[in-house]
Amino acid sequence: MKAARWHHRDDIRIEEVPEPGAPGPGEVVLRVAFCGICGTDLEEYRAGPLFIPVDQPHPLTGRQAPLILGHEFAGEVVAVGPGVTDLRPGDRVAPDVLITCGRCYWCQRHQLPLCEQMAALGLSGDGGLAEYCRTPATMCIKLPSTLRLDHAALAEPLAVAVRTVRKSRLQVGETAAVFGGGTIGLLCLQVARAAGASAVAVVEPHPGRRRLAEDLGARAALDPSSDPVAALRALFGGIGPDIVIEASGAVGAAPLAIESARKSGRVILVGLPVRPTTFDFFAVVTTEKEVIGSLSHVYDEDFRTAVHLLAEGRVMVEPLISARIPLTALLTEGLERLERQPAETLKILVNPAGA
Repeated sequence: MKAARWHHRDDIRIEEVPEPGAPGPGEVVLRVAFCGICGTDLEEYRAGPLFIPVDQPHPLTGRQAPLILGHEFAGEVVAVGPGVTDLRPGDRVAPDVLITCGRCYWCQRHQLPLCEQMAALGLSGDGGLAEYCRTPATMCIKLPSTLRLDHAALAEPLAVAVRTVRKSRLQVGETAAVFGGGTIGLLCLQVARAAGASAVAVVEPHPGRRRLAEDLGARAALDPSSDPVAALRALFGGIGPDIVIEASGAVGAAPLAIESARKSGRVILVGLPVRPTTFDFFAVVTTEKEVIGSLSHVYDEDFRTAVHLLAEGRVMVEPLISARIPLTALLTEGLERLERQPAETLKILVNPAGA
């Protein structure tokens, strides 16, 4: 089968590899329909290894580079292993790609993204940028018949947004602001509205993304070069939003996000800056703000909810899809486009079986 394998930094190859073979106990094999690529894939390509094990196999997956990339995908079950009773060939699923030990302190508390040995398909095990993928059946969320497979491939980034809003403890009627109009930010906007926010503003430098944010329901889309702190306070009653989500990962965005929140507001950091930053601790203490980190997702809380939101049409992902490409075009029309045109590119979906 064709697959995209990470060998080294700046060395991803589209090559023929063996099919994953018969599923073992508790596993299924999927025929991948669509797989999204994201900033993490680009970072592994240009700056890795970041998460990919190179010097020794990952303790949970037993795998190391070269590895098949791809952690945002959906497909059809083609084979089930011994002990799998909830899935059968022909079922359409999207897998939550996290693999956890199930034994550590964090797993016992169901805080799976904090697992001491956490792994993920597409980063520490073979993922979805291939024609077939073998995955634990427990990861797979069955898709309603109304949900398209290309849209279901965005369940993974949507699950990140669901967890972010869940951790914000948003109450019906509260206001919110989202820094960053990329895929995660625009999904956070929609999840916050679905959760009952009375108004959501987006802070984003690119005009096209600001227009898209307004199309997706933002009360306002603000240019960060024009004092977003003052603009958000003016927009939300002179005090600022109840909740601020920092989804851009821009180094200077987190301090602005923290400053923008109202007194006793909640700030959720989900973007991953490329280098450390600082903020005014005194101002946080004297205004009793909360600063909360949010990482990844949990299969039965966030990922399952993401699938339902997609199936019910409460979150729109078609406007976020910038292109659908075959696997053979992954480098030139996928990763390199994302690198060259980040502002104009949101989600690129790869069809591994496409010509």
